[in-house]
Parts: sequence; C-alpha cells; structure tokens
Amino acid sequence: MMYRLIPLFLLALFSHSAAAMGPWKGECHEEVPCQLGDRSYHIKLPDDWDGTSALPVVMHFHGWQRTGALPVRHQRISGATRRRGVLLVAPTGLRKTWDFWGAGSADVDFARAVLEDVKSRFPVSDDQVYVSGYSWGSNMAWRFVCEDGADVAALLAISGTLDQDEVCDTAPREVRQVYGLNDPVLEYPYGPRGEQDYAVALWREKFGCGAGTATGPWQQVPFLTLERTVWTSCETGRVSLDVHPGGHFIPHGWIARQLDELLDLPHSYP
Repeated sequence: MMYRLIPLFLLALFSHSAAAMGPWKGECHEEVPCQLGDRSYHIKLPDDWDGTSALPVVMHFHGWQRTGALPVRHQRISGATRRRGVLLVAPTGLRKTWDFWGAGSADVDFARAVLEDVKSRFPVSDDQVYVSGYSWGSNMAWRFVCEDGADVAALLAISGTLDQDEVCDTAPREVRQVYGLNDPVLEYPYGPRGEQDYAVALWREKFGCGAGTATGPWQQVPFLTLERTVWTSCETGRVSLDVHPGGHFIPHGWIARQLDELLDLPHSYP
C-alpha cells in the first residue's frame, strides 16, 4: 500500500512545484524581458505565490533614461510588491522615455497591450490593478489613467503629474500622489495663488470632491516625514496627497504603505 502511495505523492509534489514555477519562469522574469512585438516589459513575481491564486498587479512606469529592468530590482518598488502578494509589471519606454505630452499617445496603447499580455500569462485580480510611476513615469501613469483608466483601481503617482487643466476621458477609482516640496527636477506644481493642494486639482474636480482633510504627519522611516491631505467627500472616487520637504525621489516605504492600505494589510516596512 505504501509503495502505491509514493508515486501519487511524487506526482502531487511535482504538480505543485510546476504550478509554483510555471512556464513563465523560463520565458521572462526579472532581468529577462517579456517580448511584446518590437517592445518589451519586465515582471517580478511576489514571494510565496502558489502559482494559481489571482494576483493584484502594479504596473509601474520607469523614470527618464531607465528601462523596465530597474523597477523589478528596486527595493522601494519591487521590495514592496513582492512582500505583499503583488505582481509587478514594468514596461520599457521607447528610447528609455515616455510620450505623455498629449492625448493619443501610442504609449497608452502599448501599456494596455502589456496589461492584456500579462493577463494571458497570469491569473490577474481584475479589480486590483494599480498603475504607478516615478518622475516622467509618473507623468505617463497620469496619461494612461487619463485616457484608459476606467478599470484601474488606483493611481500611485510619485514626483510627476500632468497639467491640471488636462481633459481626461477616464479616471481610476482612486488617486494617491506623493511629491517633494523642494523637487529640483520636476518642480512642485503649486496653484496660481500658491495653493499646495493644486497637484491633484484635476482629480478633485473630476471626482467632484469637497474640502480636503489634513490627517497629519506620518512616517515609514524616521528620517522622512510626510504630511497627508485626503478628499473623501467626493461624488465618485477618493484622492490623497502626500508631501514631504525633500526632493526628487521615491520616498522609502511609500509604495509599501499605499499597498498595505489598498489591500487592507497591516502596515509594515519595507
């Protein structure tokens, strides 16, 4: 009887291991890009994924003169996603940059094609697709959700926006923006009368938000304090704006904190 059970046990063990590894491991992962026509993107699987459960997704647009290979190695990006059961997807821009300047960008179509390709490879949780970006990648993330963001759960934008008078056909369900008040690269977008909350004016108007509420300082690391304002009294959606006294960088633990809140996880670092 025992001998008859051993092959069944080995088969079950092999099946579990194969599911956990999956054919995608051999095709593209981390430093090996996933080809999509003449373009590509990178992915980073979460730790301890069982190979079958539906995955939340963060699609992150890299900064200027970078590629999708950077976010999947970046501690403040992939270090957050992989510990929280989230699949990180990082497209690569043509000539290492993005066309976010006006409506009708081909990069919007490319990013949508990336998401569809990811869904053909992995089981994706459709109501947990998040779009993120840093610097010019943040501008591109704004452009994407502005034109094709109806199915996006949240925009996680870091140190970059579009003009606040942009007309957006679509919007995500939620917007979360962070910016350094002393950013020397993409200067903080104060309003015409110096309003500090102008950085998210477009979304507050589109969502029909009332007055914001300052929720006070918070930290993920002791050397950086952020101040948050939230707009929750909106006809649709929700907006939050985090500002800090620093410059042009991805704040330590910021993406991690957003995912903890969005996924209803206990706060942790990293």
